[in-house]
Amino acid sequence: MSNFKGFTDSETFTQVPDLFFRQLLKEIKDTDELKVTLYAIWWIDHTEGPFRALSETDFDTQKLGLSVEEIRRGLEKAVERGSIRKSQHEAEILYFLNSPRGRAAAEAFAKGEWRESGKIMSTPLERPNIFKLYEENIGPLTPLIADALKDAEETYSAEWIAESIELAVKNNKRNWKYCEAILKRWKEEGRAEKQDRRDAEKDRRRYIEGEFADYIEH
Repeated sequence: MSNFKGFTDSETFTQVPDLFFRQLLKEIKDTDELKVTLYAIWWIDHTEGPFRALSETDFDTQKLGLSVEEIRRGLEKAVERGSIRKSQHEAEILYFLNSPRGRAAAEAFAKGEWRESGKIMSTPLERPNIFKLYEENIGPLTPLIADALKDAEETYSAEWIAESIELAVKNNKRNWKYCEAILKRWKEEGRAEKQDRRDAEKDRRRYIEGEFADYIEH
């Protein structure tokens, strides 16, 4: 057995449905099933786009510590239990989390309604570590800032937080209150995925000269 050194202060996290702990954890007795179920949750949570699914080969034998046969057996049990949905279209088989989004995607895939371009999948994205991102771009991490960043992760997407920090660096306003003001505005007023340069300049002036001026260190 290897000696685990412990988690660090800068870990990223995976969202696991509460029902997993309230029900499935006590019901799953088979280690193979438990591993493939948790791996599927991790993979899907870290994959972007509407089409979030795994093929059998996406279950990494080294990360899981399982053989191919053990993975297949674990998948069979998870599918039988209902935590994972198995869907087939022609010769292709994919596995989806049994959630509202997963069920809809599995049914669409089985009917052949997914365009090939919509089924492009890749290895789960390694999310930018929010603490590391802050230290590299804004400044030293204090206990108060660390708590604020943790709260932000529960409210905003990792992409939004990263972009707010990027905007703070671009405008030379390297403090968390500035980033937080941006995030609050995006949440309250909505945020277009793409903005032209004039909108970006308007936003910059609004943060510097307008209603968010009190948050900014000049």
